[in-house]
Amino acid sequence: MIELNNITHNYKDKVVFTDFSLKVEASKLTCLLGDSGSGKTTILRLIAGLEIPKKGNVVIDNKTVTSDNNIETEANKRNIGYIFQDLALWPHLTVYKNIAFGLQEQKTENIKQTIIEILTQFGIEEHINKYPHQLSGGQKQLVAIARSLVLKPQLLLMDEPLSNLDVKLKRKLLEHIKTIKQQYDLTIIYVTHDHREAFEIADNIVVLNNGRIEDSGSVEHIKNSKNEYVKYFLEY
Repeated sequence: MIELNNITHNYKDKVVFTDFSLKVEASKLTCLLGDSGSGKTTILRLIAGLEIPKKGNVVIDNKTVTSDNNIETEANKRNIGYIFQDLALWPHLTVYKNIAFGLQEQKTENIKQTIIEILTQFGIEEHINKYPHQLSGGQKQLVAIARSLVLKPQLLLMDEPLSNLDVKLKRKLLEHIKTIKQQYDLTIIYVTHDHREAFEIADNIVVLNNGRIEDSGSVEHIKNSKNEYVKYFLEY
């Protein structure tokens, strides 16, 4: 269970959240759905410990990790995988070295075998010695996901990871993500501005607008929402 309780947060003069609260169920895939500037990415960054709220607390598995402008648990101690929109693969490192970096930090034994196993699971083991610029968009996405999963996180945060892919490849990768959630029993928070993506992948959806929750619930609930903003948003 992830909780954000009474969060107030701003960037310089721009207020993002005022007394904002959100609960995310464990072992579910929750989509944060909304336009740019609605607060989606900021929620991920608050959970990951990359942002510190002025007020309020962040709770992960009943443990307070951030409280009233104080870090209780450092970002690298939260056992969270984070896939950024730009994927953040190191261009000067091979696929192998991109994935090995975190495993070396964890002092994992038999790193090579661990990497081969996860790349084989995604069907991209033949690219192990390639550099990011030698990969297709879909292959880069899979490497970024593999790099996060190999560290065995409890929680996976995904910030519009498929935004630059064509429809066919996007659908294929969405199926990959659903399979991963079940196989690893992960809690996933997935950010998107595309309601079609959310409808295809989510267990639960939270619709955000200017730092407020307009509505939340199952895919069917959101499809039939009575909220005027949600109905308007789903038309586009």
